[in-house]
Amino acid sequence: MKKRSRIVAFLLVLVLFGSLVGASIKPIIKDVRLGLDLQGGFEVLYEVQPLKEGQVITESVVTDTAGALRNRVDVLGVSEPVITVESNNRIRVQLAGVEDQEEARELLSTQANLTFRDANDNLLLDGTDLKEGKAKANFGEHGNPVVTLEMKDPDKFGQVTSEISKIPEPGNVMVIWMDFVEGVDSFKEEVMKEPAKQKFISAPSVRHTINSSNVEISGSFTVEETKKLAGILNAGALPVHLEEIYSTSVGAQFGAQALDKTILAGIVGISLIFIFMLFYYRIPGLVAVVTLSIYIYLILVVFTGINGVLTLPGIAALMLGVGMAVDANILTYERVREELRVGKSVKSAFTSGAKSAFTAILDANITTLLAAVVLFIFGTSSVKGFATMLIISILVSFLTAVWGSRLLLGLLVHSGLLDGKSGLFGISKKRVHPIEEGMDTLDLTTKFDRLDFVKTRKLFYVLSIVLIIAGIIVLGIFKLNLGIDFAGGTRVEILSDTPLTTEEISNTLEEMGHPATDIVISGDTDNIGVVRYKEEFKQETVNKFKRDLMAKYGADPNISTVSDTVGKELVKNAFYALLYAALGIVVYVAFRFEWRMGVASIIGLIHDAFFMVAVFSISRLEVDITFIAAVLTIVGYSINDTIVTFDRIRENLHKIGKIKDEKVLADIVNKSLRQTLGRSVNTVLTVIFVVVALIVLGAEAIRPFSIALLIGLLAGTYSSIFISAQIWFDLKKKELQKSGTLKVDKEKKQWGSDEPVV
Repeated sequence: MKKRSRIVAFLLVLVLFGSLVGASIKPIIKDVRLGLDLQGGFEVLYEVQPLKEGQVITESVVTDTAGALRNRVDVLGVSEPVITVESNNRIRVQLAGVEDQEEARELLSTQANLTFRDANDNLLLDGTDLKEGKAKANFGEHGNPVVTLEMKDPDKFGQVTSEISKIPEPGNVMVIWMDFVEGVDSFKEEVMKEPAKQKFISAPSVRHTINSSNVEISGSFTVEETKKLAGILNAGALPVHLEEIYSTSVGAQFGAQALDKTILAGIVGISLIFIFMLFYYRIPGLVAVVTLSIYIYLILVVFTGINGVLTLPGIAALMLGVGMAVDANILTYERVREELRVGKSVKSAFTSGAKSAFTAILDANITTLLAAVVLFIFGTSSVKGFATMLIISILVSFLTAVWGSRLLLGLLVHSGLLDGKSGLFGISKKRVHPIEEGMDTLDLTTKFDRLDFVKTRKLFYVLSIVLIIAGIIVLGIFKLNLGIDFAGGTRVEILSDTPLTTEEISNTLEEMGHPATDIVISGDTDNIGVVRYKEEFKQETVNKFKRDLMAKYGADPNISTVSDTVGKELVKNAFYALLYAALGIVVYVAFRFEWRMGVASIIGLIHDAFFMVAVFSISRLEVDITFIAAVLTIVGYSINDTIVTFDRIRENLHKIGKIKDEKVLADIVNKSLRQTLGRSVNTVLTVIFVVVALIVLGAEAIRPFSIALLIGLLAGTYSSIFISAQIWFDLKKKELQKSGTLKVDKEKKQWGSDEPVV
């Protein structure tokens, strides 16, 4: 009866989860907010600068300016704009899905420098005399569309109108200007033009004193024009200059294509992980598939719950999270399989294996989380989206892989259905030792017993040193192919229905008056052209570029501009991000293990990061801000692998108790590496499934990011085995030579308890 009830409970959980997903997945997916890189739109970073000499830009001024920009955006009718204040004097605006980007950029960037002048262009009033937010689209006495304003000081307005009313006609006018330019604009010249071409907004005659705070602007307006004008006038009360220092514009076609391709890559990559887990781990693999499915569902629930914006790097983080989440399952299942091999019952093996795997899972997740948090703090908007998804992924994966996996597998284990069936765990009966032998899990043979890692460590030291020196030379000669994120300038991506050539794009750009030599053709069918300029394009140039390329190729291009100032800041932030992540990890590893393992870990991380940089220098792949995201991700992932190795070394040290000679120490390192190598291969393989799928099938925009991840994964696995573990051995050997004997029991208390807390 007990057996049947456990199986029924397991099946009931599956049915309940399937029903929940089936009933709620569509609304959840519908609520996911797509970033501008997935649905088109633009992002711009403004620096708030004084409009008048001596003006101080305070935090409240910047906040009010951000509010004014939000009012302008509301006029556009854009759903859920993202407007944030950064660094006390900057405002970042993200508008995803906006249809007319040119109109939106123009509306945002217009300073709304509202002035009231006389017929001789003398200044009478300006935007500071207006009450903020009081401009409204309205209708006049005759039903004509007008804009009404409200003045702060009716007495001042009365004095000004009194002086104007004394001037003989036709000079008794109060000319309302928007962005009047001294020495260039003139009422006398503008009034001679056709009404539709006049720059001033209105020039009403003033025949008597107006002692009222209410003002009405009338003219040949449509209802839509009054709405837009009201939005600009509300911002006109803030006399600041908005300097555009960074912008990126994504065409809708680019966004749709990126979304489709990346989702396809995700489906393929995750499916390969599921197939591998089922094939290699059998029943536990089935449980992993279920918990990973729950993990993906919970990620979407949490992400929509916090109203997050899903970006292209965010999807990559979700996919990468699946590969990293499966690591916890693999760690547990490998431990359970070891317990089964020494002859323990399924129930006993499950309990012991889950317990012994917990500390490695905990440490690995915390170190990866450290890297993700640093990435969030120092990253730009799209990278913050990646970091947010990565943080959520780590937390949710810990919940599903540790608690969820144990719950479901525990139901099957305690049902008795799996008793005596090691084959259902992917272990042949030939590899299972009788319990009478008294075999310990740390004494089990592995497929890698012939490998002597310690003996050949100097060979790998030399290999790594040679590669690093070669990398330094290459880096010194070729430098890095820095993208505009770091070097500044303008990047243009052209999308075409037909294959493109460098010559064709070059001729097109020359005809447009912007010749370029830095042109790269990409895309599965050579239908994407990437052009880079060293200079930063202004808004007018960007708008013209978009119009001309849209007319030529039928698709809105992607255009990004980065000022030299922002580029330098990104370089500085990237350096700090890597530094703080490395310091945080080494401190944690030193605290949880010992300082020698912390030092060995950090050397391995530096090795991995530099190796990625060297490969990018040789391959001439573009280094942008997502490359830093890839480096930090690998830093977290590499230390994950290293920690699993050190955890097993610690376990083997505890078994020995005392170490009196170098040979015993070498045996411990070799044995630990052999015992964890299978897990390392399986883990990196599952993540590679995802990364390769992103490289082959994913969007062009994250291909360099995916390549960096692949390089880092391979380098991280190599360094964990051949660098970090070996450096720890050499450091420990020096301690042994100095003291004569190493007492491990004393260190065990310093490292903390291995008891799982679930």
